[in-house]
Amino acid sequence: MKIDLTGKTALVGGSSRGIGRAIATQLAASGASVTLMARTQSLLEEVVAALDTSQGQQHHFLVVDFNDFDQFKAIVAPHIEKHPIDILVNNTQGPPAAEVLDLNIDDYQKAFNLLFKCVVWTTHQVLEGMQQQQWGRVINVSSVSVKEPLAFLALSNSIRASVVTWAKTLASGVAPNGITVNSILTGYFDTERLADINAQKAKTLNIPPEKVREHMNQQVPVKRIGDPAEYGCLVAFLASPQAGYINGTNIPIDGGLSRSL
Repeated sequence: MKIDLTGKTALVGGSSRGIGRAIATQLAASGASVTLMARTQSLLEEVVAALDTSQGQQHHFLVVDFNDFDQFKAIVAPHIEKHPIDILVNNTQGPPAAEVLDLNIDDYQKAFNLLFKCVVWTTHQVLEGMQQQQWGRVINVSSVSVKEPLAFLALSNSIRASVVTWAKTLASGVAPNGITVNSILTGYFDTERLADINAQKAKTLNIPPEKVREHMNQQVPVKRIGDPAEYGCLVAFLASPQAGYINGTNIPIDGGLSRSL
């Protein structure tokens, strides 16, 4: 099977590093023109310069802060109007890692704005174009924590569950228009965010970060942390015409972790 996304346009959030960068890289390698979104211009420029252009793709980037909703809308809306999107990958930076008793209501509101409000608004912006052409893909980067909450991630646990149920509801509504909506339940991947979370855990537990990572390895049935490139391959498939009958799903990519939680 060859994944061919030639002529398709993709909008990928949080794509200057980690999982988002791997997704953008694979979509471009499959022929799509990709627009990156993240906070740091220098990193975005670096990623755009490295993306595949062998099939005539035109790549772009938007410097946005998902925590500043008004700024985010002001930058993203004109771009979507000028460049209709075929493939939307909803991915933002994660909220701060924290235990549930260390949070207040303002923390939850900020996480809601980041993880839910930005995702819903962006999806609504691209849906009109998808409905007009009777084809589209909406892919949400979520977490295995929606099935079983993970310690230190109380904000992510709570709000990502809302995104997944919203996505399932949306999937039924737009399916007659040739649009699929799926969520990916992410396990442990070798990213900067995971390293940051592990460092915080290690400090709290007063153990070396290496011990935290080794514990993660042992939790996963395949006994290793995931490679972001593996994630990019899954997204490219879900974005392809071959995945047109996969809709409204929550797909784990976690090395079997969710079965052992």
